Amino acid sequence: MEEEEKAGPPNKDLYALLHISPEASDEEIRKAYRQWAQVYHPDKYQSPQMKDIATENFQRICEAYEILTDENKRQIYDIYGMEGLTSGLELGPKLNKADEIKEELERLRKRKEQEKTSAHFRPSGTILANMSLPHFLKGVGIMRGMAMTSEVQSQISKSNTVGIGGNLAVTGNAGGGAASAVFRHQFSSVSSVEFMASAGLRSLIGMQASRHLTLHSTATMGISMSLKDGSLNLSNAWTRQLSETTNGNIQLILGPESSVAVGWQKKEEKRSVAGEVKFSTSSFGASAHYTHRFSSKSHGRIAGKVGSTMLELELGGGRKLSKFSTVRMLYSIGIQGIFWKFELHRGGQKLIIPILISRHLNPVFAAGAFLFPTSAYFLLKKFIVKPYYQRREKQKALENMQKTSAQVREARTAAEKAQQLLQNVANRKRNRQSEIGGLVITKAIYGNQKALKKMDELSVPNDESSLSVIDVTLPLNFLVNDSGQLKLHNGVKKSGIMGFCDPCPGEPKQLYVEYTYGDKTFEVVVDDYEELLIPRPSQQV
Repeated sequence: MEEEEKAGPPNKDLYALLHISPEASDEEIRKAYRQWAQVYHPDKYQSPQMKDIATENFQRICEAYEILTDENKRQIYDIYGMEGLTSGLELGPKLNKADEIKEELERLRKRKEQEKTSAHFRPSGTILANMSLPHFLKGVGIMRGMAMTSEVQSQISKSNTVGIGGNLAVTGNAGGGAASAVFRHQFSSVSSVEFMASAGLRSLIGMQASRHLTLHSTATMGISMSLKDGSLNLSNAWTRQLSETTNGNIQLILGPESSVAVGWQKKEEKRSVAGEVKFSTSSFGASAHYTHRFSSKSHGRIAGKVGSTMLELELGGGRKLSKFSTVRMLYSIGIQGIFWKFELHRGGQKLIIPILISRHLNPVFAAGAFLFPTSAYFLLKKFIVKPYYQRREKQKALENMQKTSAQVREARTAAEKAQQLLQNVANRKRNRQSEIGGLVITKAIYGNQKALKKMDELSVPNDESSLSVIDVTLPLNFLVNDSGQLKLHNGVKKSGIMGFCDPCPGEPKQLYVEYTYGDKTFEVVVDDYEELLIPRPSQQV
């Protein structure tokens, strides 16, 4: 869960504190500073307790203003955050000129880029284990054959990439393999060339060149020669973006086995569809598949193939086990028989196990072969897998809460103190907006994404869910401007806003807002770094 948090944009807490955009000008920063100084200046308060709270928050505002109005400090903060200001990039005798700071930042960027390049190895591979239930029942073993492919790509410079790979296949008493190497050079952002060679069962040498013809279309041309019989293969491929979510492609191959193929792919947030029609000198075929994402962790798939040598229907689904691992189970029926297929994907590695269930297409047997694993999956998911993951997530959340409890208590106390000083102005703004039928925040909760959903389902929030959220109704009413609008900037983590805090470090967070505008009630939920602008233009009279 912490990885998800770190994967987001930089915190930009100083921008959140002053309630400004990361692209704010110096004048906007000064204006925001003056507004906050009017609220938190210690001289405005007589009570020693309130004066102490004001002093603490006024110091935070002054620090933010000092950093963001200094061009050099702001540049360092935008790239490296507060750590960059307090570590090796502090402004002192070593770095006392703007040019020197920029040079140092450029050196650090280049060093990080070099480190990334040197460690930029992309391994990928597939292990295919063919199994047969009929063979096993006859006592001749369950394995029908195995195949392995492996490739490692390395970016040796900014424009050059090298790839080395190999494959090995064994079926019965026969087998073979091959080794290959690829060198790719990027001439520019729109053109590249590849040189390839392989030795083994398919010994060949070749090259191909790619170029972006327009913003939405790409062409690739290639030539290869077999080292066994000297035959040549010429290939041409054109790819074009048909819409924001759809691509089309045409491929033409001329050689001993000439072919032409036309395909398209459509990929949306919840579903993806692809199809292809291919004609060659010896056969023809068509294939299509549809994948639907039920959630961020699970998906279903249906695919089909038809042609002169094939007829197959495939059904199944998969589930994401972790950030890098996915498991998938598929059922296929066709002229080659009835198969179960198990797949495990981790990073660039794949383990695929097709199991032949029967060569005979008996309707009863085919239905049983589909229903048995499907029923087993849903039973396992409901009674074993789902309860296990719920317990594990709950345990992780509990451990994280215990680890950060002192930090959260301190942050909550600071947020409550900051809200005390905002209360009078927030109430005045709320009353004024209420009188004119303007924007009034009636309820605002910020915190753990799952806890917010539970609180929405429960009529009375429980203690567990309340611990991982914070009520921010008051600070949001304070931030409503004179025009009756509220805007929280995109790319700025909301826990840095004055009167907010992070009630669940390391957990994904959202902000729920309930508000009235023009005698109507509205609700909105936004992610931690997402922009909030209410009322929406469509809601304004």
